[in-house]
Amino acid sequence: MNKPIGIFDSGIGGLTVVKELVKLLPKENLVYFGDTARIPYGTRSVKLIKQYALEDAAFLEQFNIKILIIACNTVSAVAVDLLKSALIIPVTGVIEPVVSAALNISKKKRIGVIGTTATINSQAYNKQIHSQESDVLVYGQPCPLLISLVEEGWVDDEITRLTIRKYLEPLLQKEIDTIILGCTHFPVIKELIQDEAGPEITLIDSGQETAKVVKKMLDNMEIEANNKSDGSFKCFVSDIPDKFDEVGTRFLGKPVINAERVDFDNFLIEKGEKIYTPLNLNV
Repeated sequence: MNKPIGIFDSGIGGLTVVKELVKLLPKENLVYFGDTARIPYGTRSVKLIKQYALEDAAFLEQFNIKILIIACNTVSAVAVDLLKSALIIPVTGVIEPVVSAALNISKKKRIGVIGTTATINSQAYNKQIHSQESDVLVYGQPCPLLISLVEEGWVDDEITRLTIRKYLEPLLQKEIDTIILGCTHFPVIKELIQDEAGPEITLIDSGQETAKVVKKMLDNMEIEANNKSDGSFKCFVSDIPDKFDEVGTRFLGKPVINAERVDFDNFLIEKGEKIYTPLNLNV
């Protein structure tokens, strides 16, 4: 089935998920939407995040997608159940895949999570982990400066290395053996994080684990693409496409070609209030 896979994020970080999808599922057609006009989502109310999630999903639905990937930790923490209930296609976020991987890998059952302040404060990873194994110790560490350093392109810089070292110090004191990269920016500096964490610590990459889950979903439903050549990649943003192309190249590891700016406000007006019906039903 050559219908595309839809991926959305509040901005650019979700391209690290796209990168792993391309590696694992090269024949699949992909459509990405980055809501760069309204970033960041993490500072918004729960109600507004759910509204944004429905709007982003509606935008991707017009491409007749066969699976929706929420490549955003904030939306995955707040609205994944809403979208699973609202849509007729399969939906996955980035939290469930990495949690499953971390629980399978951790021997000590002492897991660290690094992410944005909003993600860590949401306790989303703690809740997901403890819903499966209540005796696991989970330690969260907000790393807000790392997002800016990655977007500035300081991915192999001593300042970035020292910042990682400072953030990891309290986690390493907890004798963890696994660290979840709870922000889609962090795979870009995965090697630096691994160097500072040490070889005895296993890093869990949300892009890699999400791609594995999507592959399994496609296999189980028998809806894999049958393209003879590599699949296509279309990229849409709600603002500043030139900047998106520039920074996105570091996330994808290859040029992001012509991210297209869409008039998202006009799209929402045309779709009307029916987008928000699931919110009114308190799903």
